[in-house]
Amino acid sequence: MRTRVKICGITREDDGRAAAAAGADAIGLVFCPGTPRRVTIAKARAIVAALPPFVAKVGLFVDPSPDEVDAALAGVALDALQFHGQEEPDFCRSFGRPYLKAIPVKEGVDLLESVSQFGDAAGLLFDAHRPGDLPGGTGHGFDWSRLTAELRARMRPPLVLSGGLDPGNVERAVREVRPYAVDVSSGVEERGDDDRPRRGLKDAARIAAFMQGVRSADA
Repeated sequence: MRTRVKICGITREDDGRAAAAAGADAIGLVFCPGTPRRVTIAKARAIVAALPPFVAKVGLFVDPSPDEVDAALAGVALDALQFHGQEEPDFCRSFGRPYLKAIPVKEGVDLLESVSQFGDAAGLLFDAHRPGDLPGGTGHGFDWSRLTAELRARMRPPLVLSGGLDPGNVERAVREVRPYAVDVSSGVEERGDDDRPRRGLKDAARIAAFMQGVRSADA
């Protein structure tokens, strides 16, 4: 089965076009405050308008109010929602859209209990957690062995792997974990003089290299 790819944290029309040209299945538009990857509804609408057909648009939120989600849905043609906070299942499903729920892989989180609550999700996204950092897109990974056979057997939604993925490790990640999809943000961003990601600014060459890594693993 082909591994699906979502490029998250798109803030520029050209970056959306680059993701689509490289073969990404979906892009992520971040609507939560406190991150340089956040886009306004107007900017998100412009990015969506620049995409070719058949690229899914996912809106990402962190503990939003219902009004915030409704406003994004009214202003942007989103295909799915992604929740990265402490949202309850009833909240996630209340908007009439397929949704993905992020599960933080950290000490004190019972992954089996977490996945059991979101059986109707379109996908469960496992991401690293860094205290004091952003809820996602930190550039840090986690121990993939925590995604045990027991956990996967208990899951109904597809598994989406995130956290610290980049062109250099995504082939190994796909081979070892065999996720339904991978989700990347910082791993395909431009690098500054200090070699740190420039959050929100994607690099077309890194996107293409990431996609090639996924294809190599699938082959």
